[in-house]
Amino acid sequence: MKLTILGCYSATPRTNTNPTSQVLEIRNNMFLIDCGEGTQVELRRNKVKFSRIKRIFISHLHGDHVFGLVGLISTFRLLGREADLHIYAPKGLKEAITLQMKLADSWTNYQLIFHELTSDASELIFEDDNVEVYTIPLDHRVYTNGFLFKEKEGERKLNIGKVLEANVDKAYFRKLKQGFDVISENGERVRNEDVTLPPNKPKSYAFCSDTAYKADIVPIIKDVDVLYHESTFLEKHERLCEPTKHSSAKQAASIAKQAKAGTLILGHYSTRYDDLSAFKEEAETIFERVLLGDDGKVFDFS
Repeated sequence: MKLTILGCYSATPRTNTNPTSQVLEIRNNMFLIDCGEGTQVELRRNKVKFSRIKRIFISHLHGDHVFGLVGLISTFRLLGREADLHIYAPKGLKEAITLQMKLADSWTNYQLIFHELTSDASELIFEDDNVEVYTIPLDHRVYTNGFLFKEKEGERKLNIGKVLEANVDKAYFRKLKQGFDVISENGERVRNEDVTLPPNKPKSYAFCSDTAYKADIVPIIKDVDVLYHESTFLEKHERLCEPTKHSSAKQAASIAKQAKAGTLILGHYSTRYDDLSAFKEEAETIFERVLLGDDGKVFDFS
């Protein structure tokens, strides 16, 4: 599981900071999460192949999370994209993007498939053989979701020494990985548990931006391996959290602690702050395993 932060600052883009967007690589999928202004430039800067992006998840319709999307869709068209593009986003985005395409006479030459989100409860919105994606209802000034990405349990691993010792033909290796018992070349039943090892523990990642402190998301993200949670303000400005529907670093750490998260990544910093170290320091007074997100940072949780 690999996370690339393309942008993690609030409000407007600047020459040295970008609004929210990130790429999650998890079990043969590459997901784009939010698409603030400048996302496609940051994709190029971080050498992310456009063709690998098949699904985009948009948390809400504020500009610093979505204004880069129509440009990216247009660039895909100019590059001759043919693969379908799935977009999971609040209801209303399809109408906005379609109108822009219509007025510019720039219809895509690939299929653009919108999955409109309206539920106030957590729901499964994508699933394949390897991964499940759930919404995390958040508390912001407009309808907003976070997203929980969960690996499914993988195949068992061959204990190759035991497999050879049991005289199992290679034709049965696949069956062993799938958890079945097999018959050896000697005609004897070989128990799966005797010749295989358990699969790696499935990993999970939760993206929570933007939101006020919302403790009732804890059951949804319980025991998550990695939590990205917005931390717009430091403690001295915590009074601004409720009216703006954002969180402080300490509030983000409290959510991580209650959820028993493995690691907390902070982001969505207000651009009023020049030094990010204070965010980590404040969060660590509540939760130990804190990392600072920043534009261009890559986190590998393999």
